[in-house]
Amino acid sequence: MTPYEMIKTHLEQSIPFANHVGITLGEIGDGIATATLDQRTETSNHIKSQHAGAMFTLGEAASGAALAGALAPVILEVRPVASGAQISYVKIAKGTLKAHAKTDTPGAELLQTLKETGKVAFDVLVDIRDGEGDTVVTMTVGWHVRKA
Repeated sequence: MTPYEMIKTHLEQSIPFANHVGITLGEIGDGIATATLDQRTETSNHIKSQHAGAMFTLGEAASGAALAGALAPVILEVRPVASGAQISYVKIAKGTLKAHAKTDTPGAELLQTLKETGKVAFDVLVDIRDGEGDTVVTMTVGWHVRKA
């Protein structure tokens, strides 16, 4: 099992709210991740599209997985906390959605800063697309990470 597969398994088991919403993690790599959300009655709103809160949770989950991938060598030794988020709902979203997340700084640089200062702050950029490949949400999640 690769470190990224271990991260995926750990995140799927340790984030109960994302599981409750129905988020499935996909690819995790060095500063990148994907996550998927199938539309269900529980994730829908009054106009039968994906609920804004469900889409926020999808983006936040993907951003956390990208963070974990970037910091894979030390992920069990740090404490990440989301410091803020900006989200734009670009298009009505229906059906299965896929979030694509990427750290704004390469993992090697994040690891170096963490090693030198004991902490690091950075953003993860998220693009959520519908089944046709159209962007329905853009999101930036800020993260603060410290050594545990």
